[in-house]
Formats: sequence, C-alpha cells, structure tokens
Amino acid sequence: MIRFRMLWQRHKSMTKDEELFFRHLTDRSELAWNRGIVTFSDFCSLNELNIYHRNRDRFSVRGELSGGYVGAERQMIAFIPDALSYDWTFPISALRILPQNPKFADLLTHRDYLGSLMNLGVDRKTIGDICVLENLAYVFCEDSMAQYLSENLTRVRHTSVRSEIVPAGELSYSPKTEEITGSIASIRLDSIISLTYRLSRSAASGLISEGKVFLNGALVSSGSRELEEGDLVSVRGYGKFRFEEIGGQSRKGRLFARIAKFV
Repeated sequence: MIRFRMLWQRHKSMTKDEELFFRHLTDRSELAWNRGIVTFSDFCSLNELNIYHRNRDRFSVRGELSGGYVGAERQMIAFIPDALSYDWTFPISALRILPQNPKFADLLTHRDYLGSLMNLGVDRKTIGDICVLENLAYVFCEDSMAQYLSENLTRVRHTSVRSEIVPAGELSYSPKTEEITGSIASIRLDSIISLTYRLSRSAASGLISEGKVFLNGALVSSGSRELEEGDLVSVRGYGKFRFEEIGGQSRKGRLFARIAKFV
C-alpha cells in the first residue's frame, strides 16, 4: 500500500480513465509480489500500453507483453515475481473464423467482426487483435472467452460463419506485410515515417507532435528518436510497420532502409 501511495502522488496529472488503469496495473503488480504468482492484465490499447511503458520501472515486479503473435498491437501484460517456481503461459486463445459457404460470403472487414463480437455482449478488453485475411479471420481473446465465442459467433454481418479454437501450438499466423525500400538521410523516426507513408518530413513530424505515433507500444514525442532494427511503429490513421534494416549507404551519404508495412 505504501508503494502504491508513492506512485499515486506522481500521477495526479492523469485523466480519470488513466488513473483507473494505472490502479489496475498496480493492483496486478502488488498481487504478483505478495503471492509469488504471475498475474495478467486485460488486453491493452496503445494508450494503455504507453502508461505501462512510462512507469514500468515503478512496479513491484517485472513485466512481459504478448498479444498472441509477433507484432500484435493490443497486448496483455504479465507481471512476474522473482524466483518463480512454476512454468506459465499467457492465457490467450485464437479463434479461426470461416464462412459456412465461401461462395456466398460477404467481403468482411475488421469493423464487421468487431461489431458482431460486441453484439455478443463481451467486454472489448477481453479481445485482442482481429486479423482479417481474404476468406477468414483470426480473433485473439482471453482463454476464458474462447469457448463462449466459438459457440455463439455464428454470423458476421449477413454471412453465416463457423468458429473454431486454434491450439496455441498449431497457430502459424503471421501478418501480411508489404516491403518498402528507399533512401533516407538518417534513421530518425520522422524520416522513416515519411518514407513508409510517402509523407513530407513536416507531415510526419506533425503526426508525432499530435500524439499519434507509438514506438514498441510507447508514445513518442520527438521525431529525432533513432530506430533500431526490429522496432515496431504504430501511426494512428495509417497503420503500423516494422523497421527491418539499413542496407548500406549511397555515395552522397544517404542510407538505404528496408521496412515491412503491415497491410
């Protein structure tokens, strides 16, 4: 309790919703510390992940994140005490959703799947990413929701669907990406956003100053931040990408970058 009060005094500038979320994370962390068990948050949005990243060194125990697959945007936080005496896994399941009759299926979007899930009365925090492919979708959810969703999600918009739980060891999903290559003056964040989305440098800087850019789940406030290979960047309104590598340098000193943009 003393630890929590000390943390609380440092966050009076938070909004009410942010305060409630910070309290939730603190409670999860304290429970892991006191009982010597792994505890989990719900699936967190980018804003919520940013609160965690800003304060990760202030919680009682270390944390790990997962959304069920590499590159997930909505992720769950596990709080892990030292000297843990048992093995554990994230309580995340995946549902594979397919049309009953592909020939007559609608072209379904992320919004269609999310709307149908919300119509079942589930809490958005129990649902992770919804990954839509050409003729199917994967929905990542908390283990406790998987059976209910698989039994009750039978229609998305006008399309009859069937849902099946995919065992974690059998899921080989990886998001589809488009390779972007080009030359940049430096590996600054604003330069790489400019290249990825074909924006001017000033437009890319504007997105950062407006609080629309997240690096590995944490809000970024400066376009001068240099990226490292493997960094994940989410830009609200545009999507997300992974910075792959710098492949060399031109005679004029410009760098050749390779980027994987999620599509």
